[in-house]
Amino acid sequence: MKKVIGNTKGLKAAPLRRLENLFRRRVPPDFLITPEMAREMAGISHEIQRQIAVLINRAGRIAYVLVGDPQGILIPELSEYRAFPGRLRGVRCVHTHLKEGSLDSDDLTDLALLRLDLMAAIAIDDAGQPVAIHWAHILPGADTPQAPYQIRERLLPHELAIGCQELVQALEREMGQLRARPAMAAGAERALLVSVTTAARKKALDSLSELAELSRSGGIVVEDSVLQLRKQIDPRTLMGSGKLKELAIRALQLGVTLIIFDQDLNPAQIKTIADLIELKVIDRTQLILDIFAQRASSKEGKLQVELAQLKYLLPRLVTKNTAMSRLTGGIGGRGPGETKLEINRRRVRDRIHNLEKLLIDVQKHRQQQRRQREQKGVPVISIIGYTNAGKSTLLNTLTHSHVLAESRLFATLDPSSRRLRFPREIEVIITDTVGFIRNLPKDLVVAFRATLEALEGADLLLHVIDMANPQHADQIRAVENILEELDLGHIPQVRALNKMDLLPAPTVDQLAHKLDGVPICARDRATLTPLIERMATTIEALPRTPIDPD
Repeated sequence: MKKVIGNTKGLKAAPLRRLENLFRRRVPPDFLITPEMAREMAGISHEIQRQIAVLINRAGRIAYVLVGDPQGILIPELSEYRAFPGRLRGVRCVHTHLKEGSLDSDDLTDLALLRLDLMAAIAIDDAGQPVAIHWAHILPGADTPQAPYQIRERLLPHELAIGCQELVQALEREMGQLRARPAMAAGAERALLVSVTTAARKKALDSLSELAELSRSGGIVVEDSVLQLRKQIDPRTLMGSGKLKELAIRALQLGVTLIIFDQDLNPAQIKTIADLIELKVIDRTQLILDIFAQRASSKEGKLQVELAQLKYLLPRLVTKNTAMSRLTGGIGGRGPGETKLEINRRRVRDRIHNLEKLLIDVQKHRQQQRRQREQKGVPVISIIGYTNAGKSTLLNTLTHSHVLAESRLFATLDPSSRRLRFPREIEVIITDTVGFIRNLPKDLVVAFRATLEALEGADLLLHVIDMANPQHADQIRAVENILEELDLGHIPQVRALNKMDLLPAPTVDQLAHKLDGVPICARDRATLTPLIERMATTIEALPRTPIDPD
C-alpha cells in the first residue's frame, strides 16, 4: 500500500488508517473531488488539527496523500508527473484549510510553479464540516507576470461536478496554441533571458543586450529578459529561491521552452535551477557553442565544435539527471557532439584526446600552407574584429567574392581566404576569421586555436570596428585582450572604422582621430580607397625575411 507522506509524527493509529484509506477512493472525470471525499478529508483534518492534501491524477486515482501543519503543506518532488512545455503536470491538488478562507499566496505559487492541473482548498467550519471549496487554475496568456492564474468562484460541497477533465484539456489546448503561435520557424525555441550580476547596471544591460543578439543569431525567439543586481551571488541558484520562483512563474506565463543565463553556470547550479523551473536551462557558453555548431561547415570547424562541446559537458556527465536529459538535441545540445552528451566519462575523455590529435594535424597542415605562401613571398592580411562588425562584408567588397555575410553574431566560423591585388602591383592573401566576443570561454579559445592559428602567420591584422556601436570601446578591448592571450599583440594592425554612413561627419572625424583608424562603409567600395592605401603602405614598410626553400 502507498504511504502517507509528510508530518505524520504523533498521529494516532485511527486517523492514520483513515488517511491511508483515501488511496482507495476514485474521483469521476467530471468532479474536482467527490462530496464524500471532501467530508472525509475535512473530518480528518479537523481531528488532527493539521492540513492534509491529496494529489489526484487524470485517471481519478489518488497519487499522493500528504500531511502538513496547521499553516500549510509541503508538496514533494513529483518525479512521476513531469510538466512538459505546453502541458500541465497531470495531477491536481486538493487540500484542507482549518479555517474559512480563500486560496493563499503559497497555494497560488505552488499552482503556477509546479504547473498543477488545478489547486483547491476545502474550508472547514468549527464542527469539522466542509463549507466551501476555493479553487484556481493556470491562466494561459495572462497579461501580467503577477497573475498567471485565475481564481474561480467558490463551490459549495454539493456542486463539485465542474467538468474537471474537459476543463484541463481545454487549458492545455490553449497553452499549446499560445506556445506555437510566435514560433513561426520550424523547431524555433522561445527563451527567457536572465542575468544575475554584481556588475554596474549599464554594463549588465549591455551584456544582456548582446545575449539577446546571440540568441537571435541562434534562431531563438526572445520573449523577455530579467536582470537582477545583487551585492552577492547565491552559490546555489545565483538569484535566490524567492526570485527563482518568480522567474518560473514568468516563464510559465510566457510559455517559453528555454531559460538562458548570461552567466556561466556550474553543473550543480544547472541541476538545481532546472529541477525547480522544470525547463531546459543553458548558459552563455552553451549558447555560443550551439551557434558554432550551426555555423561549422568544414571538417576542422566541426572537430573544433565537438571538442569544445565535450570539454564543456564532461563535468556535467557525472550523473544522468533531468537537467542533462533536457539538453539532448535542440539549443545547447546540437551539432557534431550531440550523440555523445550522455556517454560515460571515459569514452568522452578518449574522444577529446583523439580530437586534440586530429586538430594538431590540422595545425601542421596549415603551417605547411603558410610556409608555401611565405616562400612565394605573398603577404597575408587577416581580418579580425568583434563579431558582427562587418568583416565578411568587407572581404566580399574588397575581393568581389561571396563569403556568407549576415547581420547576426558569428555568421562566419570557418576562415575564408581570397587573393587581393593593390594598385601598386602588390598582391596579398586576405583572410576572414571568426568574430571575437567578450568573456569568450577559455576552453572555447583553446578549442578554436586551430582556426585562430591563421593569425600567427599574418603579416598584418585588419581590425574591423563597428564605430556606430555604442559599445565599440569595450569591443576593441575584448579583441585586444584575446590577441594578447594568443601572443599576437606584436603583429601590426590597421583599424577599419566601419559603418561611417550611420554617423554624422564630425563624429566620424573625431573617432578616426581618437582611434587612429580609417573610416569606411564596408558595403561601399568607393569608401575603401584610403583603407587600401593604408594597408598597402603598411605592407610595403614591413621587413621581409628571406626564406630558405630547404
